Amino acid sequence: MPDNPLAGQQEPVRGAAPQGATDPESASRAVREMFTSIAPRYDFLNHLLSANIDKLWWRRTARTFRSILRRPAATVLDLCCGTGDMALALRNQGSDARITGADFSHAMLTRAYAKTRAESPITWIEADALHLPFDDNSFDLVTSAFGFRNLADYDAGLREIFRVLRPGGECGILDFSEPGGFVGKIYTVYFKAILPRIGKLVSGNEGAYAYLPASVKRFPSPPELLERMEKAGFRESSWTPYTFSIAGLFRGKKGYDL
Repeated sequence: MPDNPLAGQQEPVRGAAPQGATDPESASRAVREMFTSIAPRYDFLNHLLSANIDKLWWRRTARTFRSILRRPAATVLDLCCGTGDMALALRNQGSDARITGADFSHAMLTRAYAKTRAESPITWIEADALHLPFDDNSFDLVTSAFGFRNLADYDAGLREIFRVLRPGGECGILDFSEPGGFVGKIYTVYFKAILPRIGKLVSGNEGAYAYLPASVKRFPSPPELLERMEKAGFRESSWTPYTFSIAGLFRGKKGYDL
């Protein structure tokens, strides 16, 4: 009998789980490959499938953190930045903030860079959100817009965000949720039956837009994610629903007495 009966067993997936993923490594690899494949049509489909409401969500989130963004020499990390729309919304609120966008998809970062070459500089870094290449206490603000949901381990992602935040810093996680009531019924039909078909037609990738509703269903409910944030060390955690609770902003602060 082996000394460790668990030896050789795969680590369970504690976050996003694309079809076929059996452990965090394979889940992360599948998500990266999926976003690389849809990168050329990603922005177009985001705006089309959301009827451009996504732009309002980014701007609203950026306005929420205006006071931080306008501090002298504020440092900001936009995590899982994709093609850079959240980072750009943040830039528009705080001209002096030093903003870094991080994503593990090179194809997405290439498009983010193309959007900002002629604008105020944003630093783009290819990095894994679960193993960030930044020192402890590096940022005044960490945001993530519709990317945190795709992490292979939500709790590890929260701990990493907490680590790189400075004492007194804040995080803002903007992501989808599942609304209830009549709106929820309409949303479910659109999200599960219509959206994947449009996504497949435009992008040619059936799996990516079938994964989207599945990832939202797997994502922790607002009360559960708030509880996870508290366990990770965040204080004053809150959730603000956007547009009939289709999406919402999770907020949390890092205390000074650490």
